[in-house]
Amino acid sequence: MSEAKTITVGTAVAKPGEVVRGVIPVTELAGGTKVEIPLVIVNGTKPGPVFWVDGAIHGDEPEGPMACAIALREVDPAQLSGTLVMVPVMNVMAFENANRGNPLDTFSFDMNRIYPGKANGYLSERVAWAHSEWMSKVADFEISIHSGGAHSFLAKAIFVDETPASVELAMAMGEGWGCIMSNFLPKGSPMAQMKEIGKTGITVELGGRSATSPEKFAEISRHLANSIINILRHYKMYPGQATYPTDATRGQQEALLAPASGIFVPTPGVDFLKPMKKGDSLAKIINIFGDELAHLVAPADGMFFGLRALPNVNTGDWCCFFNKVEGPRDWTP
Repeated sequence: MSEAKTITVGTAVAKPGEVVRGVIPVTELAGGTKVEIPLVIVNGTKPGPVFWVDGAIHGDEPEGPMACAIALREVDPAQLSGTLVMVPVMNVMAFENANRGNPLDTFSFDMNRIYPGKANGYLSERVAWAHSEWMSKVADFEISIHSGGAHSFLAKAIFVDETPASVELAMAMGEGWGCIMSNFLPKGSPMAQMKEIGKTGITVELGGRSATSPEKFAEISRHLANSIINILRHYKMYPGQATYPTDATRGQQEALLAPASGIFVPTPGVDFLKPMKKGDSLAKIINIFGDELAHLVAPADGMFFGLRALPNVNTGDWCCFFNKVEGPRDWTP
């Protein structure tokens, strides 16, 4: 029987049974501030795969970092088979500014569109490249945790590349994660990079601006941490019984844009992840005097999983993320 191995990521070197924090060095700014990506390795005492978790590739999405903090507190390396690597904040300078991207780097602002970056590219490209070099070498499978950030709230939703391994990882997120759609970012993300090198990654969404009160933020972070642990259980890396969604669907995302400017008012009774029929009312847009200017309806049978947080909209603004459901997912653990 093989033995557990020492795992190295950046400056962190974790022997079996150790929890070690470190960084992935990138560069140094003009004033001497080091640019580096923080991480933690929880290395089990028994052999197994490397599960890699990424948070805050968008700096206005703090749910991932909080979920990693909870999981770090609760996962015992003595009971772990394999390794859990967590990068709570990929895009540190964006996170420090509570901004989607690094405001100092206009040309590669959104790291989730330029990943895996370039070794000699713009600053955010270099950060992405440094992260990708280690993730690609070390990780066996990966999840990237996202939310609606500053602009919206997103309910539990997952994007997969439709390979069996990707769908399995999505189902391993656990109970309530049945809104599973085909990947809308074929390039530019950690998930796409993992697919490119023949490994598995998924993108998960939960949280955002409408749920940042202390109680809601804690609840959402708890759900995400539960999923990290549930994945460990599914792959027999950690003791306990994994759970799975009972209503998982196959679908495609469609972004619904505002056909007029005004105030976005959701239709009473509509709710996240609630099945809808094509043509069902989603919302209306009224002017500042209350006159109806436009009416948004479900573009297909399915469900919406994301709504904008601020009700004031201009023509062409994003209003809603809709999952056009193609059917149930036939999958058993």
